[in-house]
Amino acid sequence: MATTSQASRPSSGLARGAWLVVGLLWVVALLNYLDRQVLITMRDAIKGDILVAGVPMTDAQFGLLSSMFLWIYGLVSPLGGYAADRFGRRPVIFVSLAAWSAVTWWTGHASSYHELLVARGLMGVSEACYIPAALALITDHHRDRTRSLATGLHMSGLYAGVVLGGLGGYLATPGKTLLGIDLFIGWHKVFIGLGAIGIAYALALIFLLPKHEAPASGRVAADAGYASLSAALLLLIKEGRFWLILGVFALVSACNWSVLVWLPAFLKEQFQLADGPAGLHATTWNTAAKFVAVLIGGAMSDWLTRSNPRARSLIPAVGLLIAAPGIALGTLTDLLTLGLCGFAMQGIAQGFLDANMISIVRQITGPTVAATGYGLLNLVGTLTGGVMALIGGRLRDSGLGFETFFRISAAGLAVAALGLLLFRPGKQISPDAHNRE
Repeated sequence: MATTSQASRPSSGLARGAWLVVGLLWVVALLNYLDRQVLITMRDAIKGDILVAGVPMTDAQFGLLSSMFLWIYGLVSPLGGYAADRFGRRPVIFVSLAAWSAVTWWTGHASSYHELLVARGLMGVSEACYIPAALALITDHHRDRTRSLATGLHMSGLYAGVVLGGLGGYLATPGKTLLGIDLFIGWHKVFIGLGAIGIAYALALIFLLPKHEAPASGRVAADAGYASLSAALLLLIKEGRFWLILGVFALVSACNWSVLVWLPAFLKEQFQLADGPAGLHATTWNTAAKFVAVLIGGAMSDWLTRSNPRARSLIPAVGLLIAAPGIALGTLTDLLTLGLCGFAMQGIAQGFLDANMISIVRQITGPTVAATGYGLLNLVGTLTGGVMALIGGRLRDSGLGFETFFRISAAGLAVAALGLLLFRPGKQISPDAHNRE
């Protein structure tokens, strides 16, 4: 039996299986983004195969498939986060992975546009439950010495999914080879195969993911008396620091989505590139920067937090202060390499933030409503990103160049950096009685 001093002493060590949790969920994170991204990269094959009223679908109809996913994903995210706080992280992760994998498998059997539309909506519901639950579980198992690095490693799985999703065009297009290898299997089989892999991994995860409770995991919301979603949301919206972080996340998401959606078009116009090279440059270097930054930023935050609890917000603030002028530089230069370096700064800033955001949320909420809080961030970030994608198109149609749009986004990053510099961890609004972090 633990002595009183042992029981009351804050634990800075790792729960059993802490790194195993990260490794197992890294694969789930990869599948999470791969299953959603691959549809975009197989655009031409799907458009030519699925008819709407007897003719191939239009770009607007294809775009609605992505919009349907994003809108539902954002709206359901707070509910998915609350489910993880209320019923436990592990069961929500299992159900989410199995559900979106089943939807992915079903997508491979779709033969009409409306089936695809319904499938993307269901994908939004099922995937919205995963990220808040996974990040909460990881931070349940990891303390100050490893928390941001563990989060960063997990988030790198998302980036890997984006990169692998880029193979979709080769898998769905006959005669299109990669390094001389013909990878064609057809878009139907791609979805069926990914869905089967996800379902099999969900079953394996039931036995592989550690079953023991981490010091601050599972069903803490109900135990603390926050058994209703309205009570959990009220707890969050009454906290000024959470509104500050919500604003920061919205501004950073606006810039991130602007780069994701409009950077290929900007590179094409600014540097007279063809569609293929423009798309490749727009995704490769920015994603590579995120991948490296999420690991470096996580490790730096863990190390500096030992002496300064504000490190988790200061590291992303530094990244944003670098990214803002970097993007501005990218819009001013006529040199492609310099322009790509400028926009890669946005990837660095995003990686720093991704490694630390759930830890910042927990500095406000403690474990009790951390997943619900992150779900709200997902809601605001996704909706803001969608609006910015729309605004970018409207500004372009009105005659403004993409450089103006990106400079506005860069200014938003500077404001977000100021918000992080003003943030103070302070007292948690719902500290866990068993582990005051």
